[in-house]
Amino acid sequence: MRMAEALLFAAAEPLDIDSLAARLPAGTDVGAVIEDLQALYEKRGVNLVRVANKWLFRTAEDLSFLMEREAVEQKKLSRAAMETLAIIAYHQPVTRAEIEEIRGVSVSKGTIDVLMETSWVRLRGRKRTPGRPVTYGTTEAFLVHFGLEAVGDLPGLDDLKASGLLDGRLPPGFEIPIPTEGGVEGDGEFEDEVAEEYGAAHDEHLAQLGNDEDGAS
Repeated sequence: MRMAEALLFAAAEPLDIDSLAARLPAGTDVGAVIEDLQALYEKRGVNLVRVANKWLFRTAEDLSFLMEREAVEQKKLSRAAMETLAIIAYHQPVTRAEIEEIRGVSVSKGTIDVLMETSWVRLRGRKRTPGRPVTYGTTEAFLVHFGLEAVGDLPGLDDLKASGLLDGRLPPGFEIPIPTEGGVEGDGEFEDEVAEEYGAAHDEHLAQLGNDEDGAS
């Protein structure tokens, strides 16, 4: 039994009965040895288990939580998300239509969802214009991540030129707005209402995805 224990402990992969029998003394009842080992390790931190008709030592199921490790997964934002974030930061509070007008292309709902999930963008309320469109702005987490005291500390045109982030051949009249925390009329007044609507729409979207997957299966 000690020999079988040593073989199973040192093996890089699970062992079947034939592999164990080949290394144990001739005539060994390998099945009986395995049963004895199972009984010996039944209440220990590791158990002898059979997987795919092979044997290996594995952490006891009730102790699996000890093996868990939480880690922050770093993900890079897409170019569309970075452009959208920059527009929101400099033009806030800004509507989706205004973002699309500045970018010159449509903005997918997923792009804004990603920015909100990172906690860098929040709902600012509704603009008092026809249709009462939702407006977006940056958050305190955005300031913390980028090391800013306030949105007014975002680099201006001269700073961006000096750092090489802007092409030297800019179109005539090109300007970068001075970002402020100030909002439009009614800023924040409808924030809770908008957040509730957004959450409900987001849940409905996830539910629809689940129904589509069930249908596909």
